[in-house]
Amino acid sequence: MTSPNGPAPAPDDSPLPARPRLIATDLDGTLLHDDKYVSDRTIAALAAAEQAGIEVFFVTGRPARWMDVVSEHVHGHGMAICANGAAVVDLHAGGKLLQVRPLERDTALAVVQALRDAAPGTTFAVELTTGIHYEPTYPPFHQDPGATVATAEKLLQAQAQVQEQDAEDESAAPVVKLLAHHPDLTPDGFLTVARTAVGDRATITRSSPSALLEVSGPGVSKASTLALCCAQRGISSDEVVAFGDMPNDLEMLTWAGTSYAMANAHPDVLAAASGRTVTNNEDGVAIVIEQLVARRRADGR
Repeated sequence: MTSPNGPAPAPDDSPLPARPRLIATDLDGTLLHDDKYVSDRTIAALAAAEQAGIEVFFVTGRPARWMDVVSEHVHGHGMAICANGAAVVDLHAGGKLLQVRPLERDTALAVVQALRDAAPGTTFAVELTTGIHYEPTYPPFHQDPGATVATAEKLLQAQAQVQEQDAEDESAAPVVKLLAHHPDLTPDGFLTVARTAVGDRATITRSSPSALLEVSGPGVSKASTLALCCAQRGISSDEVVAFGDMPNDLEMLTWAGTSYAMANAHPDVLAAASGRTVTNNEDGVAIVIEQLVARRRADGR
């Protein structure tokens, strides 16, 4: 693959693995441009990777219902890890859920109480497998059809009550993520406060430039779910190339044998990744994929 100005070299400090079998890439701030679209160059690079026998996984904090931005650009595999590892979906099957690693409601309620105590003014949204619901004072955003507005405690309810409901009741759907927003704290400051308050009861990370935290079940992360998916395919971490830009990518980038931080990445991500590429708006992921595919072709593999 070449750019309009000829072959694009990988960044100087970015090592290229000998024989990758899987590419795991974040979406927002990484694969997608800031306008939330996939560039033509990136579309071509993803197709070339699949044609070269390299599987591609989209690994994102987005829920499955927000994957339409890339669903047309999946090729032979069409797999995606969503909600920071809480869900594995098949994009070829319209986002069909293949696996869910939920946040238990009793745990979520305990997190809500801990954050209300540690950071007064925190507001919450609850992401279910079926959609998002939120508190009245949660920051306004484009509402999903059918969203319920209520306190987090009411949205979550007690686990025993949920188990007594009809399985078809939308409110009984698994919780994949709890979102917590604070109007005054800095993003990293809020993350530190939350992790101290919650401890190991849940996994807390962030991917937004605002003080918006994402809470998953204990041990649930992009990395742990990616590791499970790779194990099912007989793929080792050394055979994985990962891309990311925000704290919710950190575990994935350190687990993968080769990792790239975008030039626009959070400082912690830049420090943790084994390599660096240019920004998302400059097609940093595509540049590296082009180099990987070119090497594979040159080696005749």
